[in-house]
Amino acid sequence: MATSPDTQIPTTASAPVPDVNFEVSPVPKNPLGEGRFIRTAAALIIGDEILNGKTVDKNTNYFAKYCFENGIDLKRVEVIPDEEEDIVEAARRMVQKYDFVITSGGIGPTHDDITYESLAKAFNQPLKHNEEVLRRMLEMSKHRPWVAQQNDEQRKARERMALFPEKAEVLFIARDLWVPVVRLEGKLCVFPGIPSLFQKMLNGLIPYLPLPPDSAKPFRQQVFTTLPESSIAPYLTSLHNRVKGEGIRIGSYPLLTRGVYVSLIGLDEKRINELSEEVKEELQGRIVTEEEVREAKAEKPAL
Repeated sequence: MATSPDTQIPTTASAPVPDVNFEVSPVPKNPLGEGRFIRTAAALIIGDEILNGKTVDKNTNYFAKYCFENGIDLKRVEVIPDEEEDIVEAARRMVQKYDFVITSGGIGPTHDDITYESLAKAFNQPLKHNEEVLRRMLEMSKHRPWVAQQNDEQRKARERMALFPEKAEVLFIARDLWVPVVRLEGKLCVFPGIPSLFQKMLNGLIPYLPLPPDSAKPFRQQVFTTLPESSIAPYLTSLHNRVKGEGIRIGSYPLLTRGVYVSLIGLDEKRINELSEEVKEELQGRIVTEEEVREAKAEKPAL
């Protein structure tokens, strides 16, 4: 998951940025089929540097929030090395099982950036340069003096970033980026590992996704109590058994020396609010906002 100047969002801190206004791709037909929408998702985080601790994985957390806010049930996250057989096996398995799969990392110009190559093998496709991506790449980088100074071997390495599985769908999702979102099998979308670029591209992809309707998006309410987790466990077990048939999920998340956040998630906002009032009374707590929870967790790590 190389962090390379080739794929970074240009900034004036390093060099002047060309005034580009690329066309974005039109929204295609629903890749899942008419009337269907994304229900489940999975993430495949690719990179030795994640596994050896050199790089902190911020993309999983961002993707998890993205899925929740858009009503998608994130079912699985896997972190794998820069190994072809691992990428091939995981990509095939996830595409078979989930509606929306993302990969993060491994799409730079170096020898260990093998995501596109591995995905081409996973779905039995040859690799082919995308001419429009090459054109946009050159337009975006022509202001950089080192581009003109590159030899043939160096240019070939840079152009690897436009070498995609032949049948892949290439989606240009931003007017100021040459990097596209590459989609395979109508489900698997390839993203860079750089968090700022990952987030920008993931947000830009929203119009191209068959997202769930608002009625399918879950509602979450949280209650904070200063009672210890062991003291509230019997009640939460009873509550879980009572409401699981309604599709409501109950979770508890302790903070060191502070107390416990109890989370209630379900599709029926009215019912969740009713249960939150019950939990508040039973646990001598108070209903809190998502922002309060984030601030508290930033102050003290959860167990």
